[in-house]
Order: sequence, then C-alpha cells, then structure tokens
Amino acid sequence: MGFRFASLVHAKQLIQRPFSRTKDIPKGFVAVYVDDESRMKRFVIPVAYLNQPSFQHFLSQAEEEFGFGHPMGVLTIPCTEDAFINLISHLSS
Repeated sequence: MGFRFASLVHAKQLIQRPFSRTKDIPKGFVAVYVDDESRMKRFVIPVAYLNQPSFQHFLSQAEEEFGFGHPMGVLTIPCTEDAFINLISHLSS
C-alpha cells in the first residue's frame, strides 16, 4: 500500500484551508470535523467526496457513533486525522 508523498501534501493543503465561518466555505465544498480521540479538527472538502464509497464508510461510522442528532450540529467523522488525510489524498488523486 503506497501513495505519492506529493499528493498527500497537496491533499493536506486542500483540506486544511483556514476557513473560520460557514460563509467562508467555497461553493461546492463542505466542512467536516474529524474526532481524533476527543481532539476535533476541521477540514473543508469537496462535496463530491461524500458520494464516494470509501467516504460512505466514514459516514456510516459517524451515524453509528453520533446518530443524526449530534450535539454540535455538524458533520463529525470518528476516525484518526491520519486515516482521514489518507482517504482524502486517495480521493484527490
């Protein structure tokens, strides 16, 4: 299992843009939070990723852990930051 380091760096730059408010999210993107052992990190990803089967797995995990009534009211993915970045890197290549 290998991946190109350059694509990982590009993916990290893409998803870790410093958007501070909802109105700062570009059209066609969505903000998600990654819950890495109670450490929340915000990422902005293309909406198209939500339909990918590999991303659907993360959405199913989120549904199992948080249900549809998450107290923060945001899409939160329960996985490690590294796993999330690896998935996004794979989807962006």
